[in-house]
Amino acid sequence: MKLEVLNTQGQKTGREIDLPDDIFGVEPNEHAVYLAVKQYLASQRQGTHKSKERGEVKGSTKKIKRQKGTGTARAGDIKSPIFRGGGRIFGPRPHSYDIKLNKKVKRLARKSALSNKVSQGQLVVIEDFTFDTPKTAEYTKILKSLDLAKKKTILVTGDHDKLLYLSGRNVANSTVTRAQDLNTYDVMSTNTLILSEGSIEKIKETFA
Repeated sequence: MKLEVLNTQGQKTGREIDLPDDIFGVEPNEHAVYLAVKQYLASQRQGTHKSKERGEVKGSTKKIKRQKGTGTARAGDIKSPIFRGGGRIFGPRPHSYDIKLNKKVKRLARKSALSNKVSQGQLVVIEDFTFDTPKTAEYTKILKSLDLAKKKTILVTGDHDKLLYLSGRNVANSTVTRAQDLNTYDVMSTNTLILSEGSIEKIKETFA
């Protein structure tokens, strides 16, 4: 599978790049994508929620009234969950939301997401570029040249480019990431995926 390479002005360079079919041309597996997205979203949860139960609430353990003869329900200490200020019944406790997912399933999900972008025409390949200093205006200009200024985009680079990352950090609906850090959720949640030429080899090494 071949795609045309564009320059930073959004024009064709006359060159084409070969995208491996085993990564960008597979039959999308929707269930694998669902599991990978579910795992990613679950891992974003901290799981630090906590409420005090009756054994953790400060208060006396003395029985507040006699067992019989009051005409009301029997009651224990003041920390009972049925009283205001008492402990909570079956309250939340800290725990991890992480979901185990096999490496082969995660790899299949990423390939499915990338193949889906290609089939829908939502993948663009651009020649490698960088800045001498962080330039948000120049980065925005490139997005406008590609007619992607109003769309949610992810620019994938081969290696970490600090200047490029800083240039796109404050641009709304746009993210700059390395090929190694690309995940299924990011690919599926963006309108257009922008791949730099240098990122193709990294994707082959990472996802093959």
